[in-house]
Amino acid sequence: MKATRFARILSLALLAAVGSTVAAHAQSKTLTISWWGYNGEKMNANIITPFKKICGCEIVFETGNNADRLNKLKLRDGKGVDVIYLTDSFSQLGIEQGLFQEIDASKIPNLADIYELGKAPQGKYGPAYTIGRVGIVYDSAKLNPPITAWGDLWRDDLKSSVSLPGITTTAGPLVVLEAGKHGGADAYEDADKAFAEIEALKPNVVKNYNTGSELVNLISTGEVRVALAQDFTLASMQAAVPTMTWAKLKDGDIATLNTVNIPKGSENVELAHQFINFILSKEVQQAEAEQGVDAPISTKVSLTPDQAKIWTYGPDMVAGLTRIDYAKMNAAKADWIDRWNEVFGQ
Repeated sequence: MKATRFARILSLALLAAVGSTVAAHAQSKTLTISWWGYNGEKMNANIITPFKKICGCEIVFETGNNADRLNKLKLRDGKGVDVIYLTDSFSQLGIEQGLFQEIDASKIPNLADIYELGKAPQGKYGPAYTIGRVGIVYDSAKLNPPITAWGDLWRDDLKSSVSLPGITTTAGPLVVLEAGKHGGADAYEDADKAFAEIEALKPNVVKNYNTGSELVNLISTGEVRVALAQDFTLASMQAAVPTMTWAKLKDGDIATLNTVNIPKGSENVELAHQFINFILSKEVQQAEAEQGVDAPISTKVSLTPDQAKIWTYGPDMVAGLTRIDYAKMNAAKADWIDRWNEVFGQ
């Protein structure tokens, strides 16, 4: 009898020990996320705090710009990070460098609810979690007629009025593509013609900018009336100059996607898939869009006209976007950077 009781006590003790070990293991899991580091308070409220409750894990960050963070990952041979946020031009570089593993779509059920262009924008690798666009903004109070096409950047009435993104920014190489089209050529096939058009555009250019804040400053001082820009800068530009307007281009805006990938050296692959699925959920996407953090890529998100006005939002707008072949662009970029610097004396 005593032996049986002792055995029961021992069994319960062992179960308790195992339970404590499992709980401790759950608490010891750490998901390492590489991202830019802006909107930290909102990300913490909308994503980090609720996800930590779900996963029972800790979350740490590695922050910096696209190039710096991707280079760190390359130096570590894809190790040290479980999830990495990048713009699609840089995630393409990571894919080409063999730094990411393929995504298991079966572990991300919320993929079914996002726009088609975001599900597998670069093959079997990470999805997009937000969608943006590159287009033209102009001061409608100072410009008549309005901007209605990419080719309007070359208009004679825009001398010393335009700001272009620097060639090493996300949007910079898109200027080369549009210059090629303006000259009736494919910039990948005939860079000479594209850069002849950029040379012709130069008299209209006040300055190339490298950050959104730099562009906003140029607009607020009145130095710039027209700019090629990404839509996430629109709210700041309109806060500085309320008459800044997003042009309705008959030849369409260009899509930009921010992606999430799992590096090949991730130590928490299951948790990484769970995190990606979480940030694609309707609840997270809705909160991020309403609070001005990121445009929604989930088709389940519903915004008021006032909430939607700063975003790339809705099936009609998304369907009208042009996608970029970043594999081609990355192959051409080194030559384009050299040519660009010759034109602008950098």
